[in-house]
Amino acid sequence: MNNAEILKEIIEQRRSIFPKDYSENEISQKILDDILHSATLAPNHKRTKPWRFKIFKGEEKAKLASEMQAIYKATQPEQTFLEKKYQDIGFKINKADVVISIVVNFSGMVPEWEEIAAVSMAVQNMYLTCTANNVGCYWSSPAIVNHLKESLTIEENQKCLGLFYMGTLEEE
Repeated sequence: MNNAEILKEIIEQRRSIFPKDYSENEISQKILDDILHSATLAPNHKRTKPWRFKIFKGEEKAKLASEMQAIYKATQPEQTFLEKKYQDIGFKINKADVVISIVVNFSGMVPEWEEIAAVSMAVQNMYLTCTANNVGCYWSSPAIVNHLKESLTIEENQKCLGLFYMGTLEEE
C-alpha cells in the first residue's frame, strides 16, 4: 500500500470513540509522545504555535474528575441537576487512560479564528495518530471547561476549547 492509500484508510477509519469503549490497558509513553508530536506539526500562521496542552494521568486525572463534578454541581440549578450526568462526568474521565486539555493561546499576531483553526488542526493530527495506533479518542467541549481557568492556569489571552479523552482499544 502506498502512502496515499494508507493516509486515506486512516482518514476513513477516524472516529470519535468514547471512554466506555476503552480497555484497561495504558497508552505507551512512546505512542503518547507520537500523538503530541503530531499535534505540533499542524500548520499555524506566523508560527505562533497557539496550542497549549496539559496532560492528565493517574492522580491528576482523578482530581480533574472530582473538580469537574464539583463545578457541575455548583453551577447547575437544583431543578436541572442530573445525578446521572454528575456520575457520567467522573466515569468518562476516570475510564480514559489520558485526558488532555485543549487550550488556544491568542498571540495577537493573527486573527483569533486562525489560532483556533490551527489548534483544531493540531487536534485532527492527534485524532489521526490515535487512529493509526489503535487508540480511541474524542474531543469534548462541555461548558464547564470555562470554569477550569485556575486548575489549567489559563492566562488572560487563552481559552480552553475542551478536553481530549484517549484510551486503548482491544485488538480486533
